[in-house]
Amino acid sequence: MENSTFNSLTLQLEGLMVTRSSRLPLFFFFFFSFLFVMVTNAGMILLILVDRNLHQPMFLLFCNLAFNDILGNCLVLPRVMSDILRPPAERLIGYHQCVVQAFLVHTFGTSTQTVLMIMAFDRYVAICNPLRYSVIMTNRMVVKLTVSAWGSALVLVGILLGLTVRLSRCRTLITNPYCDNASLFKLSCESVVINNIYGLTFTVVLSVASVGSMVITYAKITAVCLSRRCKSLNSKALRTCSTHLIVYLIMFTSGKVSIALHRFPQYVEERKLAIILYHIIPCSLNPIIYGVQSNEVKKVLTGWFQPRKVQSSV
Repeated sequence: MENSTFNSLTLQLEGLMVTRSSRLPLFFFFFFSFLFVMVTNAGMILLILVDRNLHQPMFLLFCNLAFNDILGNCLVLPRVMSDILRPPAERLIGYHQCVVQAFLVHTFGTSTQTVLMIMAFDRYVAICNPLRYSVIMTNRMVVKLTVSAWGSALVLVGILLGLTVRLSRCRTLITNPYCDNASLFKLSCESVVINNIYGLTFTVVLSVASVGSMVITYAKITAVCLSRRCKSLNSKALRTCSTHLIVYLIMFTSGKVSIALHRFPQYVEERKLAIILYHIIPCSLNPIIYGVQSNEVKKVLTGWFQPRKVQSSV
């Protein structure tokens, strides 16, 4: 007997299970969070692109992170908000649309780490080799680092989703608030050993490369700072590095919390909320941290909003 759900092109998203009383408060929380992420990150990109004083490798590389934060929230929050207002039976999504969403969601998560890795390299060169910084971190190098960060993410995620779309499907329920790779290959009744092996390898290699690059970079930066006796240079190095490190730790912690909750089936709704907050919390804090910690950004903002004196002619 033929299964009517075999390779169905229409899937159902389980979404968040919310009560009628909490539906609107949760909707408006996501709505204002989405609005805040869009305005702050787009504002930072515009500020950096418009003001020539911010045309430095550190800020140009940060534009990649801000753009990625916008991408990550545009992929998830509008769909989550619309599903909150719908009955569970009407939370439908096309299979191909689901695959595209999963591809972009994983690209967001991967490129967040690769972009932070190239930003760490920039900080390493600036502090450990300041005399050759302008020679090494040219516009050409910034482009190469940007292409490598996004290119590696696209290739790794492309293989990940390529292994999934080859599988036939016998189920239609996505047990998540949005589509991701694990939810997609769980729809299959075929063997997913290869998917699990590649997915685990992908996660381990990316995590080891990400954490390893941070540890090595900051160990060398710390060694250089300790060997110097210039307090002003060390203070500037500490400020710029702490900004990058705080952003990385927020991203890393948010991601690991959502992964850890997979181990506790009794916290299904908490896990769903955690993976949504993974898109909100780091993306909301990134532009604030860079804006508050960076003297260059504060100077530009002060210059923009400070009233200019009009000289009267005698």
